[in-house]
Amino acid sequence: MKIKAICRTEIIYKNGKSPLAIRFTHQRAHKLVSLGISVEPRYWDKEAEMLTAACPDRAILQSKIDSTLASYRKKIQRLEALDVTVDFSTLFGTASKYTPQFVDIYFKERISDMKRVGKINTAIKYAATRTSLGKFHPAPLRFEEITLTLLNEFEYFLHNEGNQPNSIATKFSVLKAVYNKAIADKIFLCKENPFLLYKVGKHWTATRKRAIHKEDIQRLMQAELPTTRSRYTEFARDIFLFSYFSAGINFKDIATLRHADMDEGRIYYRRHKTGKPMTCRLHPLAQQIIDKYIRKGSSQEDYIFPILDRHEHRTEQQIHNRVHKVLVHINRELKAWSKLLGLTTTLTTYVARHTYATVLKRSGVSVALISESLGHSDLSTTQIYLDSFENAQIDEAMQHLL
Repeated sequence: MKIKAICRTEIIYKNGKSPLAIRFTHQRAHKLVSLGISVEPRYWDKEAEMLTAACPDRAILQSKIDSTLASYRKKIQRLEALDVTVDFSTLFGTASKYTPQFVDIYFKERISDMKRVGKINTAIKYAATRTSLGKFHPAPLRFEEITLTLLNEFEYFLHNEGNQPNSIATKFSVLKAVYNKAIADKIFLCKENPFLLYKVGKHWTATRKRAIHKEDIQRLMQAELPTTRSRYTEFARDIFLFSYFSAGINFKDIATLRHADMDEGRIYYRRHKTGKPMTCRLHPLAQQIIDKYIRKGSSQEDYIFPILDRHEHRTEQQIHNRVHKVLVHINRELKAWSKLLGLTTTLTTYVARHTYATVLKRSGVSVALISESLGHSDLSTTQIYLDSFENAQIDEAMQHLL
């Protein structure tokens, strides 16, 4: 495919000007695309294929010519890189509605988009999937090459790499999302979607329920601080209890709570994970924990807990890094609390959220209300937090088998 700018001197308008166009030549056939520009033929240098220096508004007109040429040349190079035959059909026909890309390149763009809008955790999941897919298929992979056979081979590869079922499910969920987004963005022409046959949900497995009892909460509250402790020991306990007494609020939402989010005995915030607006009554014990960490001279825009500093942690990436760093320390201390109290369940910030939900259920609160208080979009998500049946209830029911 040859491409050049020409002046169509065979056409002369009443004002003495001739139109400029781009001429494409392929296998002795020609195609002309108008540039929407006309000039007097004397201002066109045929040999140099550009406007002469004497042409009025030369800079503006030549810039339009150059940018149009560059755009078509880039499109031709992209088709060649993808081993797509470059002809008038692929350059101008139906195929031109699509912008073919390699899967890895498109993955990289999606990850960048997520980081830009602050979805750091989601970007991390996408990056992990991209890495695994790159190890499985080192050669450049096109979306058209993703078939049911390839998905099954990728599944086998992940198993051999030691990925657990839920990790595999996450990676396939991400890959499916990217594939469907590429279809919507017209990155490629999908003739048959392999995810209609490949069932991602088969990989999800029920995890062991992570909840403790009210009695354990009371023991944690009443326990004396160990003689050997770090600066995070007491803070870890306070954060765990604050989550429990504040409707299971998760750690990042705790970290980003500001003084302005408290009003008339309630806290108001928006879940980082879903964007859903949330509110709950401040339990007296939760208020006591807040009072412990209020700093003198704090403004309404300051964070409540000493995790983030609004002057230091400004970007989403900085906030994510700091929250993750503190969370590691807190969960390490909560593990130590677990051993100190002799708990069979290792405490984490998420155990507080699970415990809140489970204690409410044991008290007879409906799953629908618990789901609403946790900010879940559907009841199935809430059910993950809850035991389907309490062991004690099952034991009692089994007495009536005969």
